Amino acid sequence: MFIFIDEYLLMEQKFAICRVAIAPLRAAASDKAEITTQLLFGDTVEILERSEPWYRIRNHYDAYEGWLDFKQLSGITAEEYNNYSNTAYLVPAGINNSLTAPDGSHYYLAASSSLPGYANGYCSIGNTAYKLGFEAQATPEPFSEIRKLALFFLNAPYLWGGRTLFGVDCSGFVQAVFKLLGIALKRDASQQAEQGEVVNFLPEVREGDVAFFDNAEGRIIHVGIMLSNNEIIHASGRVRIDPMDDQGIYNHELGRYSHQLRIIKRFI
Repeated sequence: MFIFIDEYLLMEQKFAICRVAIAPLRAAASDKAEITTQLLFGDTVEILERSEPWYRIRNHYDAYEGWLDFKQLSGITAEEYNNYSNTAYLVPAGINNSLTAPDGSHYYLAASSSLPGYANGYCSIGNTAYKLGFEAQATPEPFSEIRKLALFFLNAPYLWGGRTLFGVDCSGFVQAVFKLLGIALKRDASQQAEQGEVVNFLPEVREGDVAFFDNAEGRIIHVGIMLSNNEIIHASGRVRIDPMDDQGIYNHELGRYSHQLRIIKRFI
């Protein structure tokens, strides 16, 4: 059974792992501070600063930094940090993704969460083993799966900083889909736009290419996944599918273009 003596040990350790299904990462050490992103179960982090009960951490997966309540973490060794960070198994795109803890309690996990120490239907954090109620997904998946994975999030509500089916922002959506494909993208749209290879013309777009959009000042503010050279799935109010052309995304509900196209990138 997991016991909270680990909280004391955590105060002496440099590395940790998210032990709850979803943990908000905030811009400052306060419950009132903006949520900038979320940690998911199995995300490994480096502890940068302590201001009890808040820890400033850096997520190993995308190097994103922020503050969270240390009670949502479990301390791990440097060796465990390296091993868990390179996990080859993820929670699949499904709605019945539950873990059972040794005490019989359940964790309901978001798609693309990591499964540290996965073996024979169990994952583990330290000496605590959790039984999977679903089939783990080995990565990477065939790239032909991108449409299926993207559509899994269809109609998920928009949430600034969100990374899950129950609330996701534009770059969190793109990051989650590509993580399920075994492709690591950064967290923010502006960071993602610095990755990948440029697709020069819209007619050359393939399913799975990623489009980025800017504002009047030229700053990248939005991102989505191309389903074809004239259709995009993206998080704007909710995860939705809209028509796309050289100008950008056309929103029929608004009767106008909602996002101005800046660049298209290919990641595989």
